[in-house]
Amino acid sequence: MSISSQIQEKLKEAMKAKAKARLTALRGIKSALQLATLDKNDGDLALSEELKVLQKLAKQRVDSMAIYKEQGRDDLFEIEAGELDVIQEFLPEPMDEAELKDLVAKVVSSEGANSLKDMGRVIKEVTKQAEGRADGKRIAQEVKSQLQ
Repeated sequence: MSISSQIQEKLKEAMKAKAKARLTALRGIKSALQLATLDKNDGDLALSEELKVLQKLAKQRVDSMAIYKEQGRDDLFEIEAGELDVIQEFLPEPMDEAELKDLVAKVVSSEGANSLKDMGRVIKEVTKQAEGRADGKRIAQEVKSQLQ
């Protein structure tokens, strides 16, 4: 079942439960996915593309939360935190550090990488194999530490 169809089902449930905050978050997610579908111009999004949209939305919420916390806007912080919780329901479980280290080590050995010149190739392969379970920043840091 695609993420879009899961969101549609959750939207129906939220409407029946009259959960306004959840409904708003789900509508935002649905809107972002529809915009990405329109931008693609050739049908539905693949699961990996849907995950990228959700990761982007989650990152936006985290960035906004940091700004609101810094400015003492707890009311807006709570709204963003609620939306982030809803977005994370549809994202896969994040990779822990040990799992990421093992994956990077496996890719480094299989790619025959031995210097920072190979970093881009390794990051690309790790990102592909992580399937949205680790963000690019964490992957890049781990690859860099193992290639030095």
